[in-house]
Amino acid sequence: MKIEYKELKPAMWKDVEKLFGPNGGCAGCWCIWWRLPKGGKLWQETRGAKAKKMFQGLVKKGQAQGILAYVDGVPVGWATFGPRTDFPRLETAKAYAVEDFSTVWSLPCFFIQSGFRSKGIARGLLVAVVKAAKKRKAKILEGYPVLLTKAGKKLPAGFSWTGPLKIFEEAGFKIAQRQSYSRPLVRKNL
Repeated sequence: MKIEYKELKPAMWKDVEKLFGPNGGCAGCWCIWWRLPKGGKLWQETRGAKAKKMFQGLVKKGQAQGILAYVDGVPVGWATFGPRTDFPRLETAKAYAVEDFSTVWSLPCFFIQSGFRSKGIARGLLVAVVKAAKKRKAKILEGYPVLLTKAGKKLPAGFSWTGPLKIFEEAGFKIAQRQSYSRPLVRKNL
C-alpha cells in the first residue's frame, strides 16, 4: 500500500469529488460547515448541491487549502487548513472561541474514506498539514480534536471528523483551552 500526501491544487477538483462521493463527504458538507458563519437554518439551506458548488468555486480559484491522501493513486483522505479567519463557524462555537484568532491557523476537519480509517491516514494528513502551514509562514496551528471514547464506548467515525486527540498530542500539539471535556482546543507553535 503506497500512501502519498499532496497539497490541494485547483486541477485536483475531480479527486476531491471522487473522494467525497455523492454524499459530499459527510452529510453533504463538501468542506463548507466551518466556512459558514453559523449552523442551523443556514447550514440546512447550504448543505448538499449548494455546498458542493461553493467548495468547487473555492478550489478552482485556489482559495481552499488542504491535503489529499492517496493510496495507490486513489484519493482516500482529506484535511483542510488555513488561517482561522477562513473558518468563521469557529467563532460561534463556544468551545473554540478565542481572542487571538487573527494570528492563528486552523485544521478544523478530516475526512477519511470508509475502509481506510484506523490505518494512519489522519496521522499522515496532520503531519502534511503542519509542514504546509510552516511553508506558508503560519506561527500557530490549532485543531479541535475529539476523544475517541465516551463513557467507555468507542465514538462512531461520524463524530470524529475533527480528528482524534491522540494524533495531535503525538504531533506535539498541547491543549490550550478546554471549555468542554470532550472538545479540547489544541495548539502547536510552528
